[in-house]
Amino acid sequence: MTDEEKRREKEAEKYNASQIQVLEGLEAVRKRPGMYIGSTSVQGLHHLVWEIVDNGIDEALAGFADTIHVIVEKDNSITVTDNGRGVPVDVMTKTGKPALETIFTILHAGGKFGGGGYKVSGGLHGVGASVVNALSTELDVTVKRGGKVYYIDFARGHVKTPMKQIGTTSEEEHGTKVHFVPDPDIFTETTTYDMDTLTNRVRELAFLNKGLRITVRDNRPEKPVEHDFHYEGGIRHYVDYLDENKDTLFEEPIYVEGKENDINVEVALQYTDDYHSNLLTFTNNIHTIEGGTHEEGFKRALTRVINDYARKNNLLKGKDAKLTGYDVREGLTAVISIKHPDPQFEGQTKTKLGNSDARAVTDHIFSEHFNRFLLEHPSVARKIVEKGSIASKARVAAKRAREVTRKKSGLEISNLPGKLANNTSNDPSISELFIVEGDSAGGSAKQGRSRLTQAILPIRGKILNVEKASMDRILANEEIRSLFTAMGTGFGEDFDISKVHYHKLIIMTDADVDGAHIQTLLLTLIYNYMRPLLDAGYVYIAQPPLYRLRQGKLQRYIDTDQELHKLLSELPGSPKPQIQRYKGLGEMDPEQLWETTMNPENRHLLRVDSDNAAGAAQVFAMLMGNQVEPRRKFIEENAKFVENLDV
Repeated sequence: MTDEEKRREKEAEKYNASQIQVLEGLEAVRKRPGMYIGSTSVQGLHHLVWEIVDNGIDEALAGFADTIHVIVEKDNSITVTDNGRGVPVDVMTKTGKPALETIFTILHAGGKFGGGGYKVSGGLHGVGASVVNALSTELDVTVKRGGKVYYIDFARGHVKTPMKQIGTTSEEEHGTKVHFVPDPDIFTETTTYDMDTLTNRVRELAFLNKGLRITVRDNRPEKPVEHDFHYEGGIRHYVDYLDENKDTLFEEPIYVEGKENDINVEVALQYTDDYHSNLLTFTNNIHTIEGGTHEEGFKRALTRVINDYARKNNLLKGKDAKLTGYDVREGLTAVISIKHPDPQFEGQTKTKLGNSDARAVTDHIFSEHFNRFLLEHPSVARKIVEKGSIASKARVAAKRAREVTRKKSGLEISNLPGKLANNTSNDPSISELFIVEGDSAGGSAKQGRSRLTQAILPIRGKILNVEKASMDRILANEEIRSLFTAMGTGFGEDFDISKVHYHKLIIMTDADVDGAHIQTLLLTLIYNYMRPLLDAGYVYIAQPPLYRLRQGKLQRYIDTDQELHKLLSELPGSPKPQIQRYKGLGEMDPEQLWETTMNPENRHLLRVDSDNAAGAAQVFAMLMGNQVEPRRKFIEENAKFVENLDV
C-alpha cells in the first residue's frame, strides 16, 4: 500500500458521526442567511422588513386586519405593527412552549402549512418571523389579544425574556407589534434602511391589497417623514399610477375580478398612446418578474377575445385577418394579481409561477368578464381593435428590419459597418460590452481595452427616443439595431436572456448634460425592450473621473468636486498643482481611459437595477414621453440637486 493510500485510509476511518455538524434551531439561518433571505446585501436587509409585513398582510387577507404601520426608528431599527388578531400566546402541546415563542424560534412554525390558519399566504416560505429573529441582535414582540397585553424579547434568535403578561387592554384592541435591530455581523455591507425602497414596496402592497391601509414613517430626520397608502380601488389605482404621465385611450381602467377553485384573480388594464406594453404580474403579493402561467392565461385570453370581437363586428379586413398577441398588447398597461392557496415558483429567480391551474383560471375569469365589457362598451372596444390594427401594420413594416438584426451564427454582424470591436472570449460571464459615445472615445477605448474580455460599440450622438417611436422606426435606427444584434438576445417579445453575449453592458458617456441625456435614452431603450437585462443586474454606467491633478510626482484622478476641494486642502502649497477638467472621454488617451474607467481594478461602475418597476416606468414616461408639464415640474423640483453643471 502506498503512502497516499495509507493516508486516505486513515482519513476515511476518522470520518464518522462526530464530524457531522448539526446546526440546531436558528443557527442554520445565521450560518447560511442567503438561503433564507436571498443575500446579506442591502436587498436582504430590506427583506427582513417584508417578512414581518407579510405576516400582517396575511391577517388582512384572512379578513382580520386593515392597517399596518412600518416605522424606521432613530437608531435605524424597525417597528412593524398590525391590527390583526395578535399572535397566539397559548402553550403548544408539541413544544410545551407558548405559540408566540415557537413562531419566532422554530423554522416553519406558523399558520401557513395546512393547519387552517391561512388559506392564502403572502410569504414564499413561511419562515419569516424566526429568520428575522435569527438575523437580529435584538427583537421584541408585543401582542394584544383577549383583553391582555403580552411581551417577549430575544437576542440573536434566543429567548432573552420569556413571554409574560405586561398589562390589560380592551377586548376591541388586538394586534401584533414587532421591533427588531438587524445584526451588523450578518449585514456587513450596510444596516441603514433606504426610505425610497421601503416607500415603493409599501405603496405597491397597498395597491395589491385593496382597502388595506399601510403607512411608512422615517423617524431619523429632524422632521420625520410619513406616507399613508390606502387604495379602495386596488390595482385599478395601480394602473392609473403607472399611466400618470401618459395619454390614455379611455377614461377608466378596465377591471376584472373573480374566484375559481380557491384562486382569486384580479386584472386591471388600460391602453395608452405608447408603442410598448407595461405588464406587471403578482402572485400572493410577490412580483413574478419572469411571469408564468397566470400571465400566459391573461395573454391568451386577451388576444382571443379581441380577435373574436373584431371578427364578429367586421372590424378586420380579409378572411384570414388576425391580430397577434404583440399587436393587441401595444400600448397596454396591465396589472395581473392572483391569490393562490399553493403557489409553485420556478425560473432563474424563483419568481415565475408554474401552477397550470392558474393559467386556466386566469384565462377563464378574464375572458368571460372582458368579453362582456367589450359588448357593453362598443366605443371603447373599437378603440382597442383600431389600436391593434395600427400596430399590426407597423409590425408588417418592421418585419424586414427585424430580420436584419438576427444573426446567422455566433457574432457574425455583417450589417455593423466595422463598428463593433468584439472581445476574443466566448464566455459571456467574463465578457463586457462598452457602449461608448463618440468615435474619438470609441477609438481610445478600443486601443486601451482588455481584448480578451472587453468589446467596444461606439455610437454617434443621441439615439432615437423609443418612448415616442413605433417598432418600424426603432428598427430603422442603425445604432439601436447594432446594440440589439451585438447583445444576441433579441428584443421585446422575442428577448431571450439565455442567448446574451455579455454579462456586463456598460454605458460609457461624457460626464455632462449630453452624456446624461444619452444615458437616459439608452436606459429607456433597455427598460422597454430588453428589461430582463436590468432584472439580471447586467446593466452598468461607467463613472469616468472629472479631474486629473498633478503636483510634482503626484498624479491623482478625482471623481467629484468635493473630493477635489478636500485634496487641495491637504496638499502642500508648492509646487502649484495642475488641474485638468475632463470635458469628455475623448480628451483621455487610451492608457488614461483604461486606468480610470475600464480597468476592473480601479474603475467605479454604477449598477442599474429595476427593483421598483412601477417607479422606473413612471420616470421614463415622464422624462421621455409626450407630456411636457410633468417633465417641467420634475426639472424644477430637482434642479437644486445639480451642482457645477457644464451647459
